[in-house]
Amino acid sequence: MVLVRQEIGDVLRDFRLQKGRTLRQVAGDASVALGYLSEVERGQKEASSEILAAVADALGTPLSIIMSEVSGRLAVMEGIDRVTGDSVPDTVPADLVAGFDAGLVRR
Repeated sequence: MVLVRQEIGDVLRDFRLQKGRTLRQVAGDASVALGYLSEVERGQKEASSEILAAVADALGTPLSIIMSEVSGRLAVMEGIDRVTGDSVPDTVPADLVAGFDAGLVRR
């Protein structure tokens, strides 16, 4: 089963690391408790839209970009071609599907 909160957490962590920011820095800039943000990144807590917007702002990344990345990861896991919306045929090798959106799915 796909947990959206897990994917959101993974994406937030990936963006934070790409920006070279610590959890403490982002939590402080977003006015979010450090422990809470850590739990969100680990997929243990679901963040409200207000928290997500504050974290996105602290990362200097539009929330729409973060959610687009989440959507892309979910589409890959569901076997959906993001361009056409069609299902990826079962005859396509799994490693090729994984490479379809390279960098979107952590392996």
